[in-house]
Amino acid sequence: MRGACWVSLWTPPGRGAVATVAVGGPRAVSRVGRFFQAVAGRPLDQLPENRILLGRWQTAAGEGEELIVCRRETHVEIHCHGGQAAAKAVIDCLVATGCQLLPWQHLVHATCHDPIAVEASRALARAVTQRTAAILLDQHQGALRRAVDHVVGHLASAEVAAAAGCLEQLLQSARLGPYLTQPFRVALCGPPNVGKSSLINVLAGYPRALVSARPGTTRDVLTARIALDGWAIELADTAGLHTATDPLESAGIAQARQHVAATDLVVLVFDHTRDWCERAERLYRSIPRALVVHNKCDLVGSGEFRRPEGLSTSAFCGQGMEALAAAIRHRLVPTPPQPGCGVPFTRRQETLLIQTKKAVENRRLSTARELLRSVCEQRIGVDE
Repeated sequence: MRGACWVSLWTPPGRGAVATVAVGGPRAVSRVGRFFQAVAGRPLDQLPENRILLGRWQTAAGEGEELIVCRRETHVEIHCHGGQAAAKAVIDCLVATGCQLLPWQHLVHATCHDPIAVEASRALARAVTQRTAAILLDQHQGALRRAVDHVVGHLASAEVAAAAGCLEQLLQSARLGPYLTQPFRVALCGPPNVGKSSLINVLAGYPRALVSARPGTTRDVLTARIALDGWAIELADTAGLHTATDPLESAGIAQARQHVAATDLVVLVFDHTRDWCERAERLYRSIPRALVVHNKCDLVGSGEFRRPEGLSTSAFCGQGMEALAAAIRHRLVPTPPQPGCGVPFTRRQETLLIQTKKAVENRRLSTARELLRSVCEQRIGVDE
């Protein structure tokens, strides 16, 4: 890319008030100057850097629109109307003059010399909540690099136990890495007609699932995206688990069991008004790590049925729903990382840290230092 003039769209796809196009290379100013007419009346190359310049983008066909240009030390920024049409028109003009259209990921890789910052920049574009974006921004600003350097310092001083402890903390936080860019998967399952769909609707805040007193209403796996305490979660409403004779209902139950097996957390829902039976006991024991919920607690009379410990909820009146949301969040993220902490967020980083920990345990300290250097210095491909 050295010596070439490039153009790139820096704003994400979709609707927006403003779109940003960046142009770089040795002739970027002159390329943009062909089309940009500043209100000040002076050519772009005579206007100061880092100043907001209002003007008009004028095409060869005489068409144009008002926009803002800002000259930077390394590139020129063009801020036009949001959406796709205005930005495409600007890009098409520049490509016609010989500019090379490049994706923003390529530019980050080419201009940034810190591989962790490159990986964090790409992950930030896929962050699912403000909280996860803040964690990734910490890594972009050096949190993970500092944590790795801390381990290197322990190894240089032959403080093996301290280095192993720091690595263990990093690997514990690495468990959260995938969920900074994708939601946790939580499945609500249980016998038919225990209120799973109603619970989903209350947690989601809107009627995502069809609710009916008729057992077996849910045939397919329905999902809803929510955020609890800043963590993105995909809730799944599954078919009631029981023995069914209807082929369609049986297919739904089989799909539910497959979905449950692939989730991060199972919320096992029972009806608080029903007596505990052998079938419920078998289901309870088949998913030992599930979060147990006894729904419809508002309908319980003076008598209490013997049942395992769990949360008591009522999707109808809202009782216990805050406790359920808190329990889900705690099960998924028992110890959230503190601001500024190093959090490995890619498979590459986690793999290297696992290898480093094994090397430390085997007293291969020089190998451990080389592996840690790879975490911070190894260059990665554009498409990784």
